[in-house]
Amino acid sequence: MLSRLINFLRACCRSSADRYVHTGADSAGRQDGLFWYKDSGQHLLGEFSMAVVQANNLLEDQSQIESGSLSLLDSGPYGTFVGVYDGHGGPETSRYINDHLFQHLKRFAAEQNSMSVEVIRKAFQATEEGFLSLVAQLWLTKPQMASVGACCLVGVICDGTLYVANLGDSRAVLGRLVRATGEVLAIQLSAEHNASIESVRQELHSMHPDDPQIVVLKHNVWRVKGLIQISRSIGDLYLKKAEYNKEPLYGKFRLREPFTRPILSADPAISVHELQPHDQFLILASDGLWEHLSNQEAVDIVQNSSCKGSARRLVKAALQEAAKKREMRYSDLKKIDRGVRRHFHDDISVIVVFLDSNLVSRASSLRGPSLSLRGGGVNFPAKSLAPTPT
Repeated sequence: MLSRLINFLRACCRSSADRYVHTGADSAGRQDGLFWYKDSGQHLLGEFSMAVVQANNLLEDQSQIESGSLSLLDSGPYGTFVGVYDGHGGPETSRYINDHLFQHLKRFAAEQNSMSVEVIRKAFQATEEGFLSLVAQLWLTKPQMASVGACCLVGVICDGTLYVANLGDSRAVLGRLVRATGEVLAIQLSAEHNASIESVRQELHSMHPDDPQIVVLKHNVWRVKGLIQISRSIGDLYLKKAEYNKEPLYGKFRLREPFTRPILSADPAISVHELQPHDQFLILASDGLWEHLSNQEAVDIVQNSSCKGSARRLVKAALQEAAKKREMRYSDLKKIDRGVRRHFHDDISVIVVFLDSNLVSRASSLRGPSLSLRGGGVNFPAKSLAPTPT
């Protein structure tokens, strides 16, 4: 029965999916079917590993690692920036973030001549405002852009400090060595904004006390206004500004009753951590990974093998779990086409950042070569969307 379902779905989706095939090796990574990976590379403070597997017809996840100057100024600050952007409703918002967020961060870091929570928050705000400007420009020709959004997870390592900023339900997990036992413990560093979490539902109710339908249980899944699971994002302007919750937007996104204040937020939760010598590595990944692996399982996979290929091993472990849940073999799952694959797992993006304590302690004096790499090995030029508004 399962094989019949797979064949039927494959036939339905193949014609639209074939246009998006991207094969062969990439100078900044390797492609294996729907799997892209960069097994090993150097950032300013150690090594890194990166992997992406596509499930949707169009890859809605985007990710990047930038290392070197975190400012427009030669004086720095210097460090490493990591971003994972999990799109929904389409790839446009995650691509926009990939093209603009780090540039905004560099601009605000130059203005302040340092890295800070304020710099990161301003970069998120400018990215949201830029995407709003784009939606406004395209409203009459592409109104569906108002219903596209993305979760946004960022890690910034600068001067021995790790900043983690998050909107949505991607997750950052730190692997920390316990010297007494030799164990490496998983420490979750990001707070998730998903209506499945009771505290998030309570937050929504407190912010919208006059709306008893602010969260709705639909098919055993809690959703904001019965439409979306996350409570914070970039984009999703149909739930932030009432002028985009009307025709010509598709009817399935339009609310019956008007709203006067944003339902979703673009204000990131930001935490600050002073890195210690026993902090070994950082895993940033979209929720497609955490759907199948616990924090400690992911940390154990990274810890129990070499740095090289660690992100690829994490994605493979998640796919093996996804296959097991459907009582099928991993080798059969790998044969399923994009589009159809979404019935078995989500797009998954993983970046593992290893921390060399000697380099972290000398971070302020480091001036290594700059690094700029995007997950999937495909760069979309900024002009394919819109220029950043000034």
